[in-house]
Amino acid sequence: MTMGIDFRPLEGIRVVEMSHMIMGPSCGMFLGFLGAEVIKVEPPEGDKTRDLGGMGRPMFPLFNRGKKSVQLDLKTEAGRLALHKLLGTADVFVENFRDQSLARMGADLDRLREDYPALILASHKGFLQGPYQDRTALDEVVQMMTGLAYMTGPTGRPLRVGSSANDIMGGLFGAFSVLAALLERERTGHGRNLRIGLFENCLLLVAQHMVQFELEGKNPPPMPEREFSWPVYDIFPTADGLQIFVGAVTEGQWTALCKLLGLDDLLDDPRLQTRMDQIDARDWTLPIIAQAVLARDSVGLLSAFEKLGIPYSPISRPCDMYEDPHVMRPGGLAISHLPDGKTFRAPSLPFEVDGTMLSGGGDLPSIGQHTEEVLSALGLGEAEIRTAKGARAARAA
Repeated sequence: MTMGIDFRPLEGIRVVEMSHMIMGPSCGMFLGFLGAEVIKVEPPEGDKTRDLGGMGRPMFPLFNRGKKSVQLDLKTEAGRLALHKLLGTADVFVENFRDQSLARMGADLDRLREDYPALILASHKGFLQGPYQDRTALDEVVQMMTGLAYMTGPTGRPLRVGSSANDIMGGLFGAFSVLAALLERERTGHGRNLRIGLFENCLLLVAQHMVQFELEGKNPPPMPEREFSWPVYDIFPTADGLQIFVGAVTEGQWTALCKLLGLDDLLDDPRLQTRMDQIDARDWTLPIIAQAVLARDSVGLLSAFEKLGIPYSPISRPCDMYEDPHVMRPGGLAISHLPDGKTFRAPSLPFEVDGTMLSGGGDLPSIGQHTEEVLSALGLGEAEIRTAKGARAARAA
């Protein structure tokens, strides 16, 4: 559900989503933000992601906002028949299971293409077709495989990036390809089989480093040890104990920074008269700049950076975002309700439509909350619905 602006270009599009964790659910979430009806098919006991703790705790609430939940026991014939009735009304099927698992659940992709020629199948997999297509993949696995982890950590300490960036971006590419297929279907009347690869997504993220090697013949060093293209692009401590990032990437910014910090000697130094001079001198100029920053209080310094147009940022934690004035402006966060009545705030999508963000993420469904509503509309009676949900659903209830 969107709030604040009537922008629902996918209204009337039904998406059936059978996925878990992040990549598939984020695809469904993006489509739901744009007005699609997203029906999440869960097993009788509910999606296992609902029960994760620690860093897994936000996965289900965050990426399943605004969806409808339907319980189906796909180990039974009744559950599989109900799924097919549902797919017969759908425009898009989003999934992220192994092909063999899908076939056991009655959702063999080749069969679905035959049965529903207009259906768009969006399959989120670890790899596209090729030598690795049947491997098990995780976000961290593909970061290690593609060189992203190598580029993120210092030499000898490969590190994954600090979020599920590949999964989320993979879901975004899923939604992107679904939109393209929907546009094409308006002309052709036919659906498409779409396969989105987590590995290939990560490969795109490291493409800039690959192409540097392609053009220069040398592998770039990890980002903490990179060869800099700017005189100042570093983190410095301030007098009041804050760490701040400061960048000076143009001649104007270099001049403004030096004048602000009282380092006119650097401006007059004959060794620092070109940008390459300034970059090559980083080993001795940065300690001087660091000493000047350390003598200043962060509040006055950051205010001066703002006025002078010098790129800067305090080193923030995720929790700090709930106090950031830009994040907290109207529309910056969407409020969602959990089944138990608790609420949480999450970022809206990062674009504006006619000056307004899509700020309504929607609420979280309880397990099977919409089963009766959805299946009865398909013509199933009470007894058929109970059977399709399965005995385990009755026990869980």
